[in-house]
Amino acid sequence: MKHSAKIVAILLGMFFITQLIGIWVIYSYQNNNFNLPYGMEPPKGIAPETSLVSIVIAIAFAVLVMLIFMRFNIDLLLKLWFLFVIIIALGITINSTMLNVQNSSIIALTIAVPLAILKVFKRGILVHNITELMIYPGIAAIFVPILNLWTISLLFIIISLYDIYAVWHSGFMQKMAKYQIRKLKMFSGFFIPYLGAKERAQLARIKRSDAKEKKIKVSVAILGGGDVVFPIIFAGVILRYFGFIPSLIMALGATIALFVLFLFSKKGKFYPAMPFIS
Repeated sequence: MKHSAKIVAILLGMFFITQLIGIWVIYSYQNNNFNLPYGMEPPKGIAPETSLVSIVIAIAFAVLVMLIFMRFNIDLLLKLWFLFVIIIALGITINSTMLNVQNSSIIALTIAVPLAILKVFKRGILVHNITELMIYPGIAAIFVPILNLWTISLLFIIISLYDIYAVWHSGFMQKMAKYQIRKLKMFSGFFIPYLGAKERAQLARIKRSDAKEKKIKVSVAILGGGDVVFPIIFAGVILRYFGFIPSLIMALGATIALFVLFLFSKKGKFYPAMPFIS
């Protein structure tokens, strides 16, 4: 395996928990007939086929913007973009827990804003990963109402093909991940730094020798946000058409597929997760 069993278990646990939160958030809005806050409720009467085209265009535009920002090192603007998206997504998720409370969307926003600021401008592994658990359910809740089984299936195929190209051919995914981690000091996805056995032994030797300055390579286990949010969207569509239990089976199946990928992955290599999850 590319990472230790402990790290893989943590990643899989966070992935599955996020899927469950996502299903619950989508169910909360759907079952209670509440509109999404902050103007995120999609307009009525849009054909799912039209929505699919719009989503693909939006993803392509987001990738283009990311490339431009990376090319010209527009770090602050990119952070502000992330901040806005994170606030809205967190707000939608938090709001789902108090739909019957007066001014719930405003209350949710007062919680979401400081969390988003901490996440974007203050490095902290705990805050980063806890907020990740809530961001993707909020994003998924926006897209589920405008998709059906056919369009989400086509979207999965398109995203999987893009993932293969971006990881194994162009290397864009690796470049984007490194840019976010090194330049922006953040990452859109689960992020777990850890020391391997060799690094821990090296650290112990340094402590015994009282060396003042010695660099130790820290390994990083990551799982991109797209690999988390798209399965939630699919599970949400399954929830709409078939109910709660089938959506849970979908989430469990995606988690098992991710486990198989981790099981056969090798150190030093990068893998597109979406084809395996699909």
